[in-house]
Amino acid sequence: MMEYLTTQGIQLPKLGLGTFRMPEDICLPAVESALALGYRHIDTAQMYDNESAVGSAIANAGVPRNELHVTTKVWHTNLAPEAILRSFDTSLAKLKLDYIDLFLVHWPTTGMDLPAMFETLLRLREEGRTRAIGVANFTLPMLRTVVEEIGAPLACNQIEYHPFLDQTPVYSYLRSHSIPLVAYCPLAQGKVTEDPVLQHIADKHNASPAQVALRWLLDQDGVAAIPKSQRAESQQANLNALKLVLDDEDRRVINALRKDQRRVNPPFAPHWDA
Repeated sequence: MMEYLTTQGIQLPKLGLGTFRMPEDICLPAVESALALGYRHIDTAQMYDNESAVGSAIANAGVPRNELHVTTKVWHTNLAPEAILRSFDTSLAKLKLDYIDLFLVHWPTTGMDLPAMFETLLRLREEGRTRAIGVANFTLPMLRTVVEEIGAPLACNQIEYHPFLDQTPVYSYLRSHSIPLVAYCPLAQGKVTEDPVLQHIADKHNASPAQVALRWLLDQDGVAAIPKSQRAESQQANLNALKLVLDDEDRRVINALRKDQRRVNPPFAPHWDA
């Protein structure tokens, strides 16, 4: 049974399908299969170069639009107001949709004009072209500026989060402002499957380490996750994580794992929270 987060007037399914590094010929059948299995939260981005495939899969699936949640993102080289609007128009056309559910700033960049950016994003929301706005990869100081000084109604901060990376400072801040954390790379690019501690917990519950990692994330207040999976079997296995019940001892053991293994750190990344 799908679980949801309510944020800024939208219902965000807690488990979604990530499509990073999914070329169009792989993305199309992957999204079709996910929608057929019951996924209703699809995450894409301008930079993934697969929005057209996502749009075609949605059109083919025939799922009522009001049951779907679609997130896309504007790339960090397009954060001037006119560039944001052009990027949005292009994404909307490729997705073959009348509106986006959630439109994110994909990465921050040095020298970005935050007030102008969020004025533009809010305009898109006020026009009903996106139902909500948010950010990805924003650090604690950036979030403070956007939330406390600009007063932007953020629907989420999408960041890398898994059992091997501590995100307590930014997570605590998000919770204090009722802003969801959407976890990308929630399986640590497959590393969770190799961890003996997670395997031990998985064996105890007749589950997989990936399911344990996802359930650990989804058990946290205000956290959603968007694992990437191309094969229907993996997509179904990830959905089955929703049925898993971890106990306090499981969580204590997972919380005690080393949490300094960041997997996504491109050259243009911000200085991460210590």
